[in-house]
Amino acid sequence: MREKSNLERCVARLGENGVSLIMKLLFALGVAVAVSLLSQFSAMAATCSVSTTSVRFSSYDVFSTIPLDTTGSVTFNCDAALSVSMVLNRGGSSTFNPRRMTKGSEPVNYNLYLDASKSTIWGDGTGNTSVYSNPSTPVNQNVTVTIFGSMPARQNASVGSYTDSISVTINF
Repeated sequence: MREKSNLERCVARLGENGVSLIMKLLFALGVAVAVSLLSQFSAMAATCSVSTTSVRFSSYDVFSTIPLDTTGSVTFNCDAALSVSMVLNRGGSSTFNPRRMTKGSEPVNYNLYLDASKSTIWGDGTGNTSVYSNPSTPVNQNVTVTIFGSMPARQNASVGSYTDSISVTINF
């Protein structure tokens, strides 16, 4: 029988909630790095890879009467069947609805959704938001979760680049 490493013993003592906390802390450093590091903590933890595609809005027409929609995604692949949940934070906004991108001090409203119909705001489960949840992921198969983004029509926005930074926390 192989002797456990110090990292494996540490994770065994922390338990599942501790592993989730470690992931939350590591996700601040980068999604791919966090999953890679977590998979090395313990033979009990599954090995997972994660990649993202940014939500990027095209040019916004202030005179358009229809919202500007786009998508991004999070793709993960694990070597074991796991229960997975994903939460998104508010970014630079004080609320989930609306989220705000800024250019200096100029804001434009937008939001991120779990569904193409834009009825379910993707957040952390508070403030009328929902969380992505998959109770049993397929083994060794990519799972791509689409992030639906939308900017309301007829906002008074000047020309330029507006940004916001959203953190994704994945709990395995």
